[in-house]
Amino acid sequence: MSFLRGNAPMSGGGGVNTDKIEMAVTELDTVTDFFNRMVQSCHSKCISARYAEPDLNKGESACIDRCVAKFNDVQKKVGEKLQSRGAANAAGGFTPV
Repeated sequence: MSFLRGNAPMSGGGGVNTDKIEMAVTELDTVTDFFNRMVQSCHSKCISARYAEPDLNKGESACIDRCVAKFNDVQKKVGEKLQSRGAANAAGGFTPV
């Protein structure tokens, strides 16, 4: 995995860049957390607790589609807002919550 190797020389002649490993682990943790929260939220909203049928019915399926789309939209908007605030903070224009 060449993306984990750094350009800086490392002891041992080309070892793995630990900063990139940590970033990759953090990103994986973030994506996993997002997925687990989305599944838990949409499951509790859309799936009947009775489990009367082995497959999703049409209403459950439509609910899940809408729920996942909304969850992704909200996540995207929150990410954009955090990035814009981070950019404003970096430029010296702190914006209070």
